[in-house]
Amino acid sequence: MRVISWNCNGAFRKKYKAIQELNSDIYIIQECENPAMTKDDEYKKFASNYLWVGYKNKGLAIFAKDTISLKDNGWKVYGLEWFISCTINDKFSLLGLWGCGGYIEDIYVYLQIHSEKLNNILIGGDFNSNSCWDKKHKRRTHSSVVNQLAGLGLYSCYHLIENEVQGNESKPTFFLYKKNEKSYHIDYFFYESEKVNNLEIGKFNDWIHLSDHMPVILDIKDGI
Repeated sequence: MRVISWNCNGAFRKKYKAIQELNSDIYIIQECENPAMTKDDEYKKFASNYLWVGYKNKGLAIFAKDTISLKDNGWKVYGLEWFISCTINDKFSLLGLWGCGGYIEDIYVYLQIHSEKLNNILIGGDFNSNSCWDKKHKRRTHSSVVNQLAGLGLYSCYHLIENEVQGNESKPTFFLYKKNEKSYHIDYFFYESEKVNNLEIGKFNDWIHLSDHMPVILDIKDGI
C-alpha cells in the first residue's frame, strides 16, 4: 500500500492531478480546500472517498481510492489543529495531521490525550517541526513527541530508511519562500519499523512550482 503526505500550499483542486500521477492508495493533504464546497466536477470525482477538517476553505484531508474503506474514528480534538483519525479497511488506523495552530505543542497534547489508542496506527503529515527547534517549546517539543512514539513502537520512516538522526536530515521536505537555500525537514511518517518498505521525498525541481513542500511517499507492507 502506498500513502502520500503533501502540503499542497492551497488550491488543491488545481494540483491534485500532479500528485495523482504517483498512484497512491491514500493521500494526506494539508492546506487544501473542502471538496464539499468546490464547483469543480473533476475534483469532486477525485474526492469521491475522503474526510476533511478545517476552517472556512483551508484544512486537512485524507483521500482514498474507492476500493478502500475509510472510517472516521471520531477522536475528539478539543480545538487542536488539525487532526483526522480513521480506520483503513478495518485493518489499521491512520492519523493524518497538519501542525497549523499551536504547531508541535498541539500535536504533543493530542497524542497525550489519545495515547492509549496509538496502537496498530500509521501517523503522517506536516508536523511543522524539527528537533532543532526544541528550545522554543519547553516540554512540548518535537523530541518529546518522537520519544513518546518510539515508546509505542512507532518510528520516523524517513530516519529508518536513511539511517539519519533527528535534526540532522540530509533531505528537506520544505523550502521557505520556495528558496532552495532555506530548507527544512518538517514532514514525517511514523510507523512500526517492520512494516516499512520504502520512503521517498519528491524532488525540488519537480514540485516547487506547485508548493513549498515536497510530497513524502511511503510504501508499507499492509495490503489493501
